[in-house]
Amino acid sequence: MPDRTEPAQTPAPGSGDDAAGRGASRRPVDGVLFDFHGTLAQVEEARDWVTAAASACGVTLDRVRATALADRLLTAGRAGGPLPARVPPALAELWADRDLYPHAHRGAYTGLAETVDAGIDGLAEALYERLLVPEGWVPYPDTAPTLTALRAAGVRVGVVSNIGFDIRPLFDAWGLTDLVDAFALSYEVGRCKPDPGIFLRACGMLGVDPERALMVGDTPADAGAVAAGCAVLVLPAADAGRRNGLGAVLDLAGPG
Repeated sequence: MPDRTEPAQTPAPGSGDDAAGRGASRRPVDGVLFDFHGTLAQVEEARDWVTAAASACGVTLDRVRATALADRLLTAGRAGGPLPARVPPALAELWADRDLYPHAHRGAYTGLAETVDAGIDGLAEALYERLLVPEGWVPYPDTAPTLTALRAAGVRVGVVSNIGFDIRPLFDAWGLTDLVDAFALSYEVGRCKPDPGIFLRACGMLGVDPERALMVGDTPADAGAVAAGCAVLVLPAADAGRRNGLGAVLDLAGPG
């Protein structure tokens, strides 16, 4: 699967081979599906994540200890990435089901965190709880402007995410809920990207033909929407607070 799949283009009316050199018309887009993590928002910086979780446990970490502990926890595996270097056999089943069941999501990631001896009681649970609150995430700078522009243009918007918990409260806190028409979350839909079923479900929720939908994400799993008939735009995931090129969506799905 290529890293980027551009929306399909159709020849201009009455054109021949010579028209191909002059360009082609843009594929009509009635709805845009967005991945969540790495596309609309990024998890907070790892040291801040660890520091906040330790504080919730009544422990204050200095910068050096927090950095060292964050490095070890990232190697073990953090929700929001990176993937674990190794999944212990005892966690294999939870790991496989993590995006289908909330208990599996929590169990997998707290279990991975518990493989790191941090010397702080309750840290694994506190690290996971940080994932569930708005402060544990940073929306990309272009997220609100892009969603606002799509709303103004009359384009339907959906969020399609492989995830084991409800992200709607995060959007409520960020003031973005009114800019999203539907959430297709894997643990609710029972399908995970790249299964075309989750993209088809999202299009159905929006009332949009998949052939007139654009999926925007940052991984090959997001590009699986091609099998559902959607056009796909794959963007590079950026660090928290940095632009990731999300505004390019408006060139493809904004006013013609």
